[in-house]
Amino acid sequence: MNHPVAPWCGDKKGFWGPPGREGLRRLWSLPLDGSGESSSTPGNGATPEEWPALADSPTTLTEALRMIHPIPADSWRNLIEQIGLLYQEYRDKSTLQEIETRRQQDAEIEDNTNGSPASEDTPEEEEEEEEEEPASPPERKALPQICLLSNPHSRFNLWQDLPEIRSSGVLEILQPEEIKLQEAMFELVTSEASYYKSLNLLVSHFMENERMRKILHPSEAHILFSNVLDVLAVSERFLLELEHRMEENIVISDVCDIVYRYAADHFSVYITYVSNQTYQERAYKQLLQEKAAFRELISQLELDPKCKGLPFSSFLILPFQRITRLKLLVQNILKRVEERSERECTALDAHKELEMVVKACNEGVRKMSRTEQMICIQKKMEFKIKSVPIISHSRWLLKQGELQQMSGPKTSRTLRTKKLFHEIYLFLFNDLLVICRQIPGDKYQVFDSAPRGLLRVEELEDQGQTLANVFILRLLENADDREATYMLKASSQSEMKRWMTSLAPNRRTKFVSFTSRLLDCPQVQCVHPYVAQQPDELTLELADILNILDKTDDGWIFGERLHDQERGWFPSSMTEEILNPKIRSQNLKECFRVHKMDDPQRSQNKDRRKLGSRNRQ
Repeated sequence: MNHPVAPWCGDKKGFWGPPGREGLRRLWSLPLDGSGESSSTPGNGATPEEWPALADSPTTLTEALRMIHPIPADSWRNLIEQIGLLYQEYRDKSTLQEIETRRQQDAEIEDNTNGSPASEDTPEEEEEEEEEEPASPPERKALPQICLLSNPHSRFNLWQDLPEIRSSGVLEILQPEEIKLQEAMFELVTSEASYYKSLNLLVSHFMENERMRKILHPSEAHILFSNVLDVLAVSERFLLELEHRMEENIVISDVCDIVYRYAADHFSVYITYVSNQTYQERAYKQLLQEKAAFRELISQLELDPKCKGLPFSSFLILPFQRITRLKLLVQNILKRVEERSERECTALDAHKELEMVVKACNEGVRKMSRTEQMICIQKKMEFKIKSVPIISHSRWLLKQGELQQMSGPKTSRTLRTKKLFHEIYLFLFNDLLVICRQIPGDKYQVFDSAPRGLLRVEELEDQGQTLANVFILRLLENADDREATYMLKASSQSEMKRWMTSLAPNRRTKFVSFTSRLLDCPQVQCVHPYVAQQPDELTLELADILNILDKTDDGWIFGERLHDQERGWFPSSMTEEILNPKIRSQNLKECFRVHKMDDPQRSQNKDRRKLGSRNRQ
């Protein structure tokens, strides 16, 4: 989509020049604590009196764009300066608001199920009753309300609350869905500004500190800060282009075309930075332990009011947080654009490119850590059978741990023996199962193995106390080219189900997955972040929505995250269930739309585009 530059903007010296740090420096003249007063003045746009009669007002975006004047660059500059939140705060606040919105929507379940015809005749009385007795499902645990930040200088500015928007009369012209779309695009731009401020602080306050340069050897600084200057430069240019687009008109025409171009041509710098994360974390821990001067300097810099109490490590992970959040912001836009429109095609393209970048980032991190892990595991193995090469570029660990193997055949006589179970240790890789016994010296003696595709599991029914949490593992073809059966006991119900899910990933779960395309499924949303502790677990971010595939009585859920279809286990205490079937159905429909790939109109549109070359190395 081509967007003509507003003629008056070309007269602003330097603003439309090549983007760079000088071009943005004037945008960040106020303190990061947001203490500056707003200097934006209402009325820069057209007043309602200057508009034609609203009875004949247009309802389409195209017609509205013809009537609305551009917004002065100074107004947007003042708006950006008012963003007092660092990105870490902005991101947390946004997700907490998202959680609260879903809670309010979910609380309407009683209104939907307990409504009566009489209530329709007396709407005023119904509203009063709702105020006195807020609806809350009795089966839900009472969770503490999340208190959003109340600092007036770090408030969220909505697009519709801007003085220029309110005075223009555009809110009376655009349809509600278009206003929601404007808010979604506006959040992408303002969050990028907040991210740039935080990233710039990482460079100016930490990396370019004179004492820091003297303490760190150049090689140490390179590992610790990686290519953050490249990431910062891309963010500068990206933010400038987004601002230019917003200055064309107070109604934003689109932002996803810009996102698409940058994701395809420039966001490879994120892959480089994020792939270095394993070495970065290790170097940071080592510097804290071995260099007292570094440890003291970091503590001093963290106490600076500019950092708002945030640790240095939270600034180092900014690029990874941003690229994943950017994909979600584009998803939010995609849910609100008109179906089969040019803007939907652009949003789908931008989302697909961002998915590729995020996937490459994840693969970069995993590749670094997996190689070291595989080398470590192979060193600990001693083969009683024919040796199996463990290290492979296409192999990684899925799960490892101790289980109890039942001795002898499954008979009542065996149950009366003194030693019913003995310990074995399993290493499960994405393509291979290795069964061992732990031996002295932190070593493992391998006595059987099988390809993962030739594994079958079966849960025992009517288990007594002795056989609680026991399941049967069958190797259709083991190391001796024969079928083998193992009766294994786990320490808990959740551990048993987790092993069964990992050993046979295609077995049926209690509930259906996203790919079944059903419009209802048990769902939860994340209300407490969770970092995976085992390879089969799923790291959760605030406001993540997940389909429940299976769950255990001891508090674990096997779920599938909607926005990327990643699966894994997590504690149920980190989430709360979405009880309203309408909200669950809406979440699934939006997810189907985001991930649709075979739209004929979109395919034709893409054929007409000149795709930029990618430089992903």
